[in-house]
Amino acid sequence: MGTKRSSRLTIVQMNDTHAYFDLHQELFWQGDHAVYRMAGGYARIATLIKQIRDEVPYCLFCDCGDTLHGTFPAVATQGQALIPVLNSMGIAATTGHWEFAYGPAALKQQVVQLNYPMLACNVFDKETGKQVYQSFAIKEMGGLRIGMVGIASVIVDKTMPPSFSEGISFTLGKDELPPVIEFLRTQEKVDLIVLISHLGFTQDMKLLSEVKGIDVCLSGHTHNRLYKPALQGKTIVIQSGCHGSFLSRLDLEVDSGHIINYRHRLIEVEATIQPDPATDELVRQAIAPYRVELAEVVGETATALDRGTSLESTMDNFLLQSLLESTGARLAFSNGWRYGAPIVPGPVTLNDLYNMIPVNPPVSTVEITGEELRAMLEENLERTFSCDPYQQMGGYVKRCLGLNAWIKIENPPGLRIQKLFVGNEEIRDNTYYPAAYVTMQGVPEKYGRNRENQSEKAISAMRKYLSGHRPISAEIRGTFTAV
Repeated sequence: MGTKRSSRLTIVQMNDTHAYFDLHQELFWQGDHAVYRMAGGYARIATLIKQIRDEVPYCLFCDCGDTLHGTFPAVATQGQALIPVLNSMGIAATTGHWEFAYGPAALKQQVVQLNYPMLACNVFDKETGKQVYQSFAIKEMGGLRIGMVGIASVIVDKTMPPSFSEGISFTLGKDELPPVIEFLRTQEKVDLIVLISHLGFTQDMKLLSEVKGIDVCLSGHTHNRLYKPALQGKTIVIQSGCHGSFLSRLDLEVDSGHIINYRHRLIEVEATIQPDPATDELVRQAIAPYRVELAEVVGETATALDRGTSLESTMDNFLLQSLLESTGARLAFSNGWRYGAPIVPGPVTLNDLYNMIPVNPPVSTVEITGEELRAMLEENLERTFSCDPYQQMGGYVKRCLGLNAWIKIENPPGLRIQKLFVGNEEIRDNTYYPAAYVTMQGVPEKYGRNRENQSEKAISAMRKYLSGHRPISAEIRGTFTAV
């Protein structure tokens, strides 16, 4: 191997920041309830990174993606607002998921402007069959040669809008990884292989049970707060929540190409941390054009709105209540998005609404049969709770309003729903039900008839709902009940 002596390295992981530039509310569980407090922001992350770099001689800082998309300033500039901020932070490498929302061509232009590589061994040009991004990069630190390998989210061309994957395809990376690992070990003589993944925790754990030779997996996508590392064989797996509210620090001792000791800490990016002045100024410049507009108070909520629960969420109940009132439909659907900073009881700002649904899609309507409704929900439950991690393609459970489903989570695919009601009536297979939804992830195109985009968009619908209900209430209704 490249070195025969003991070396020390600190790896810091950031994942799923979703373009949260500054402090925001974050959810924390406390006993039998949720509590909320301010956390995050790139300037506070930068302070933590500098403190760690002052403390240790060698620090590898990696980002696992879902970074260039998720807030209004990011979407309004197609990710450009983030680039000066990210370039200031000393990131070694990244991979992607929502980055593809701007389209593959736009993302290529963004990647060129980053001063660190986008790594993805599993993204291919449909026409040429060639990889779109480099598979790996090598970093030398403290006598160690470190091979960093990237895997982008596999679901981009499977569950997300077609524009995200125009001209490209995504694999799981399982077949691409072994030759990359072999090359790094035998040709590049690396001492350590670090996987920067956006597959999600469960997929990473299965992949690592099948593909050997990775020392550390930096996992993203599923927003797990891993207070202790998971081990899959000899591979150390960590993940660091979301919204930039946490970083993970992993201190390694490496001898002759083997990790002989490690220590891990999940670090909350607390509001009390002093922001790094230079990064703070870059953040200020990025959000300044939008600050006044986004600060507008558009309503009030009596309910704490968050997306912290898998089966149903208060935040999405508010969104769906707005869709029902906007359209007069009987049912409403949206995707089970994980991102979206909580909104505590009190004033609701325009910024809060864009954090919920930053792309501001049109409100859409469709007529869907009872048979289609059951099939759509069963498909979604399988993609959320599949016994095979490779078939998990969430998100959380599809957000629904106007129905009640009694489900057996542990059942095989297609057999989870025990009873399904619209209102108080059990669904009838051949009856058409009028439904409202946002994005094709809410109601995929293969379901329903008479699909139509309304003139009103999601943000407008929510603003109108807030105007007519002051304060709003959007409590958990028991839409899905596990039995």
